[in-house]
Amino acid sequence: MDAEAFYGGLLGLTRVAKPTELERRGGCWFRGEGVELHLGVEEDFRPARKAHPAFLVAGLDKLRARLEAAGMETADDMELQGYRRFHAFDPFGNRLELLERA
Repeated sequence: MDAEAFYGGLLGLTRVAKPTELERRGGCWFRGEGVELHLGVEEDFRPARKAHPAFLVAGLDKLRARLEAAGMETADDMELQGYRRFHAFDPFGNRLELLERA
């Protein structure tokens, strides 16, 4: 699975064009309500397994089911007051936190 299928297809973000002067660096950008995500290319890439972005979403259970049906790894974590949440891992191994207000 690539970035477009994961971030665009599963998470529902829209891929947006990078500014012309940045295109040659590779990577891609995505945008959604209240978020813009820039993915870069690194030669000696190591996934972020501890540091991570958190996304506030609606429909947490449906999102988790969609991710798991696509074969994506998810993991529970302790509850935070006022939120339900889980962690998912993108196709590159980066950890994402997905939260919904309880």
